[in-house]
Amino acid sequence: MGTIEDLRERTRGQVFTDGDEGYDEARRVHNAMHDRRPRVVVRCENAGDVMAAVDFARSNELDLAVRGGGHSVPAFGTVDDGVVVDLSGMRNVRVNPVSRTARAGGGATWGDFNAATHAFGLATTGGIISTTGVGGLTLGGGIGYLDRGLGLACDNLISADVVTADGQFLIASEKENDDLFWALRGGGGNFGVVTALEFKLAPVSMIYGGPMLFEMADAAAVVAGFRDMIGDAPEQLGGFPAFQIAPPLPFIPEDRHGDVFALIVGCWAGELDRGETEISKFREFAPVVAESVGPMPYPALNSAFDALVPPGLQHYWKANFVTELTDEAIQAHLRHAPGLPAVNSTVHIYPINGACHRVTPGATAFAYRDANFATVIAGMWPDAADNDANIEWVKSYYDDVAPHSESGGYINFMADDDQGRIRDNYKENYDRLVEVKRKYDPGNLFHLNQNIAP
Repeated sequence: MGTIEDLRERTRGQVFTDGDEGYDEARRVHNAMHDRRPRVVVRCENAGDVMAAVDFARSNELDLAVRGGGHSVPAFGTVDDGVVVDLSGMRNVRVNPVSRTARAGGGATWGDFNAATHAFGLATTGGIISTTGVGGLTLGGGIGYLDRGLGLACDNLISADVVTADGQFLIASEKENDDLFWALRGGGGNFGVVTALEFKLAPVSMIYGGPMLFEMADAAAVVAGFRDMIGDAPEQLGGFPAFQIAPPLPFIPEDRHGDVFALIVGCWAGELDRGETEISKFREFAPVVAESVGPMPYPALNSAFDALVPPGLQHYWKANFVTELTDEAIQAHLRHAPGLPAVNSTVHIYPINGACHRVTPGATAFAYRDANFATVIAGMWPDAADNDANIEWVKSYYDDVAPHSESGGYINFMADDDQGRIRDNYKENYDRLVEVKRKYDPGNLFHLNQNIAP
């Protein structure tokens, strides 16, 4: 069975139980809607610590949660009376500028990753918020500013170190355990604890971009204009249309702080002297109310919205893939976007064409290679007293746009009540994922996720 004392002896990292100094901090997760009390939190420093924690959970028949960056909206990184494998002690990133590759620890954030790679003028597709974990984002697919040109984060994954349910350490790549490698690229945390990830990098250093705000009266024209342009735009052009309450930022007129706007966040990652021309095309859709656009290091854009998503907010999200963003779908958005519940809440419509479409649906577990957009309705607010009303806003919004969307969505954006959509999220890849799950986790130890049951 193994006791807590045995676990402490096997691990180099800290082991927290109820009553230990630091336990309350160690159990805290990003989404304050979830306040859980694990039996033990293991802050791992290496793969051996992870192996010990997995063995402890399995032998004691305890639920096992895996926490990388901690941003899981359903709080899959924590659990009552179970074991939390906390990877935050494994945030190292090593760059090889000659091979243009980088190796990141399982607890690294995109801020960690970008800081390391930017020193060499290199990057890969990351997320939109720099405090997001590299591992969690990649395992779900990995949508970000650079995906039209470079593909999803999972498309740039070369190999992964994995501790499986039996406590074994494996390397997954095209050459080793290729079935596991296939499943990790979009299948989420269903197959093991990923303790390190190796990526290919591309020359991306300075980009040209930033947010442009438009009146909500022009929102239909802005979103439709983006839709019509992005289909055959140069693949170095990334970004997305969104809806947002204006925060109190210097570039926004003070009398407009707190108003709801449509916006486009642009990211030109090609030759910098073309950036102004390419980003200026967004201005053709409607008059711009305010903007903060120009050349900047890529990591600056990747962290630009971090302040809107601090730890401790209440989170409830919904998501869908969209093949055709119809005018009717845009009108459904406009029926709900003006009701954004807080400055932290937002709706993003990410384009996932270009390089994302050059990967076939069966090449990785991420199946929606024909979808053109991934929509997220990200409800985030500070006060738990507002939970019922704001969750209802997210659900009503989702119910209205769902008929204009695909049945499946991006698992990284989904809530804990979306388990019924698992098969839809993977389409024709689902049955193959079940077979991989049966091979590597037949007892479903890794079930605190958007779960693929064996």
